[in-house]
Amino acid sequence: MTADASTERGPKGRAGRSPGGDAEAGTDEVVGAPHRVVAEPLRPPWSEQGLLEVFRHRYILTLLVRREIAARYQGSVLGLVWSYVNPLTQFFIYYFVMGILFGRAQRTEAFAIHVFAGLIIVHFFTETMNAGTRSIVRNKSLVKKMAVPREMFPVASMLVSLFHVFPQLVILVIATLISGWQPDPLGLVYGVIGLLISMVLGTALALMFSAANVFLRDVSNAVSVLSNFVRFGVPMMYPYVLVAQRFHGHTDLYLLNPIVEAVLAFQRAFWVGATTNPARTAAIDMPPNLMWLCIRALLISLAILAFAQSTFSRLERRIPERLL
Repeated sequence: MTADASTERGPKGRAGRSPGGDAEAGTDEVVGAPHRVVAEPLRPPWSEQGLLEVFRHRYILTLLVRREIAARYQGSVLGLVWSYVNPLTQFFIYYFVMGILFGRAQRTEAFAIHVFAGLIIVHFFTETMNAGTRSIVRNKSLVKKMAVPREMFPVASMLVSLFHVFPQLVILVIATLISGWQPDPLGLVYGVIGLLISMVLGTALALMFSAANVFLRDVSNAVSVLSNFVRFGVPMMYPYVLVAQRFHGHTDLYLLNPIVEAVLAFQRAFWVGATTNPARTAAIDMPPNLMWLCIRALLISLAILAFAQSTFSRLERRIPERLL
């Protein structure tokens, strides 16, 4: 009777299981059987890196940006007010030197808005580049402990710089409205393109320089020196028409700098509309085919970003060992 009962219970029975019965029935049908572990191939920690992975970790990116902003104003009495003070101080210095001492304010209409519109772009770009260059070294404890894309740190620096653009934009809009500026839909498009060029190119250079700064700490000092050339290499303290006159219209090399187009686009968005004759100002004080030049500058910036990402990817696996 015992043998017959055992035979009748079949291969799935608890007493008469045949060899291999677990595999045929599956672990879900066997009470008390352990769960199967699926073997996954081992991958290096840098196998899922890149700018796209940065935005898949949006929560951590948000925490980094908040941490950077909080650390910048920790223990400060004025706090966020410093984001107004710094660019305004630079503006008054540039306006006094170039506008009053050199007489540009008498020869360039609404010169104050001309300077401040360019200053917003230049300050955003240089702050992104400088802070991004130091971002990995400054956050070396997080870089070594957190399994996140290391591109996240330069990108977070760019977003912190972008956060400080908005108070400056408020001042610029108020000043232009007082001057009689009326929003121009095409001008607003130029303003967005100008910001995009600065964001893309600033992030690209921050990626390259942040990786290079890990191996050679002199890079951060060299980038600070480079920032001085950026301020004088764009039509911020002087109008573009002056460059065209000095070089007799041969400004092709000058216009290859994407930040030049970013500054011109921002001035087209705000300064041109604040003059008494915007159509005449756009025709005389802006280069011809400005929209095409801005699109070309954005494409150049994207190409530099792709090269920067490729360079960063080749260097990033050696970053932790150089941060020890």
